This record gives sequence, C-alpha cells and structure tokens, in this order.
Amino acid sequence: MNRQPDRPWPQPAEAGIHLDSFLDIPAKTRIRSRWARLVLRRYVGLVTVLSLTLIGACSNPPPNPNPRANEPLKTVSVDLPRYMGRWYVIANIPYFAERNFVGSYAQWRLRPDGKIDDNFFGYKKTFNTQITHVSFVDTPVPGSDNGQWSVRLFWPIYFTQLTLYVDPDYRYTILGYPGKNLAWIFSREPEMSDEVYRSLLTRLDAAGYDTSRLKRVPQRPDEIGKPGFETAGDAN
Repeated sequence: MNRQPDRPWPQPAEAGIHLDSFLDIPAKTRIRSRWARLVLRRYVGLVTVLSLTLIGACSNPPPNPNPRANEPLKTVSVDLPRYMGRWYVIANIPYFAERNFVGSYAQWRLRPDGKIDDNFFGYKKTFNTQITHVSFVDTPVPGSDNGQWSVRLFWPIYFTQLTLYVDPDYRYTILGYPGKNLAWIFSREPEMSDEVYRSLLTRLDAAGYDTSRLKRVPQRPDEIGKPGFETAGDAN
C-alpha cells in the first residue's frame, strides 16, 4: 500500500479560537438587531479572553531546541472511515486537560453530516476511579484531505488538530498542533512496543518537536510510576 503524500496544513484555517462558529447558529434563531449583535460580540470577546487566560496560565512551554522547530507542520491524507473507532493514548505532551489521566482513549464516529463525534475516556490518576467521559465535535477542514480538523471544545471555542502520520494499516497515528506545544501518539491497541514507539518519536523529531517533552500514558496499573510515563504534576 502506497503511503499518502505529506502536505502543508491549509493556512486559512487558523489555529486556536475560531469565532466563525457564529455561522453555525440556525437562521431562525440569529439575533438581528444591531444592539443585540453588539452585546453578543462583547460576550464572545469576554469568553475568548477568559479562555486564552486559562490556557496561558495552564501552559507555559519551554523553548523548543529542535533545529526544525520553526518549520511548518505537514499533514497527511486520511481515509476517514478507516480512521474512525477507538484509539488508545499511548503518549502525549502533558497539558492541563489530560494531565493525570491513565487508561485514556478516544472514540471517533463519523456522522452523516461529515462531522466527527469525538469522545475522550480516561481514569483520573488510578484505574480504581470512575471513568471520565468528555465529548467534542470535530470538523475536517476542506482542502486538507481530512488531515486537519477543527475541534469544538465548547461554543465558541475551537482548536486545530493535525494528523501528522498514520501507518498504512491504520494501527498507529500521530496528532499535532500548529505551535508544536501539543502532540499525541495513538494506537489501536493499548500496548506498543518500544521499537514502534521510538520510530514514532523519530517522526515527531523530524517534524520539529522537542520529543523529550512527550510522556507515555499508563494503559495498565503496573505502568503507573514507571520511568518515561506521565506522573501526577507533570507540566506541559
């Protein structure tokens, strides 16, 4: 099977917060008065500022020493039906939303409207706790061959997710973020050999990531506390 070519992610789709989500409001419910629109803009502006403040407070990444740090990331073509299903979080760059989770995985389902139901599951700190479930809605960006998604965290907050690699058999995938402050390694199985893991780190290094920041996510109780695995309090 031939590997799909790499391509730069489309520039018009901005990373971070997308206020164009207003377009999703049904026409019959749109507020048409000038005064009401002004109030709505101010409300969204406040939400945006608060969200950026929260993200900034929770994420203060160190300088990236990779000599390719400033090179733009490239996405790959994705066959969406094959890409759907369960993906276990093998590793990530720890950040506030997923920090201290173990046994975590994503479940993706393609909707008839072309969007993706994105469900995150995980246990906080220990497998003995009740599982946590968070839902998002993802939209493949036109012109990206499904390699770039706009992920709606909550209205009107979006962020950009980039598929940097998927193997020909759709067993492993690497997800990234335009600023290279976030990255994930996913697998169809909760186990991954050290050889495969190192090969995926090599791909991230070639893409300009500081791979020393990635931590493995425990998928078994005996992996909690092991060297190289995320531990409570790991910073971004």
